[in-house]
Amino acid sequence: MKNYIFGYARVSTEQQNLDRQLDALKRYGCDFIYNEKMTGTRRDRPELTKLLDRVTEGDTVVIESLSRLGRSTKDLIDLTEIFEKKGVHLVSLKESIDTSTSTGKLLFTLMSAIAQFERDVIADRTREGLRSARARGRNGGRPRTDPEKVKKAIKLYNTGQYSVREIEELTGVKKATLYRALGDGATR
Repeated sequence: MKNYIFGYARVSTEQQNLDRQLDALKRYGCDFIYNEKMTGTRRDRPELTKLLDRVTEGDTVVIESLSRLGRSTKDLIDLTEIFEKKGVHLVSLKESIDTSTSTGKLLFTLMSAIAQFERDVIADRTREGLRSARARGRNGGRPRTDPEKVKKAIKLYNTGQYSVREIEELTGVKKATLYRALGDGATR
């Protein structure tokens, strides 16, 4: 079975031009190139999703720069972990990273370790913050919606004269809160 080289190019806005990236990917010898004009902070990038669905073990994904693949370290690591699990190599031209080489694997491992450390530090800080808040009598979480407002929202709902959106506007009670209260056995 033939292994393929897939290119991925992205710019953040419609006004930006993909030509420089596309030229670099063609020079590299990509068999297929996926490209899109959309911010890298969005998780639902259709062309990237198509690429992820298509690559198989032994294939290579080439990007002009790591910033074209993802906008955050976490996003990059998540994507590179997907490639690793699938047995797909990643090549970043700008950073000279190629996970099919021992140096590239080392760089990837270091990036993964740093990202895991970052996740662990964030989790530690979150736990410390929650403990500190609890020690001061605060439990965290969302503030509870005023029960009187919820009762009013239920009464309006039961009349059948108002849409849920209108009830939200009149009472300030969110749709999810209203439905949760209705589901908890509130009078209909």
